[in-house]
Amino acid sequence: MQPTATVLVYSDDANTREQVRLAAGRRPAPDVPAVEYVECATLPAVLRTLRERRIDVCVLDGETAPAGGMGVCRQLKDEVFRCPPVLLLIGRPQDAWLATWSRADAAVTHPLDPVAFADALAGLLRERLGVDA
Repeated sequence: MQPTATVLVYSDDANTREQVRLAAGRRPAPDVPAVEYVECATLPAVLRTLRERRIDVCVLDGETAPAGGMGVCRQLKDEVFRCPPVLLLIGRPQDAWLATWSRADAAVTHPLDPVAFADALAGLLRERLGVDA
């Protein structure tokens, strides 16, 4: 198992990025590696980071403007070779169909429930890193 996993957090709202970090903490589950967060506030920063670094999971805020997380997710799935799994933050449970349209691997509602968010993130990390639960 690698010593750390890298999670990209995309939101134009610094408070949302902080809530993501606090909800999952440094280790979202005992059986996954510690997490290093890379924060991005713009789509160009997301694309540059994905080109330059190994990213294990992307957390995208569906409410970000001007490039919302749902559209960014769909773009990444189309354009990024071996795109990391994407955890989408959605505003309402009724938006789950939009998360499906965007091809997100998982979705949680915002404001974040720390337990649900950590569980979803840990699940994607397990899949990506081949960790047995």
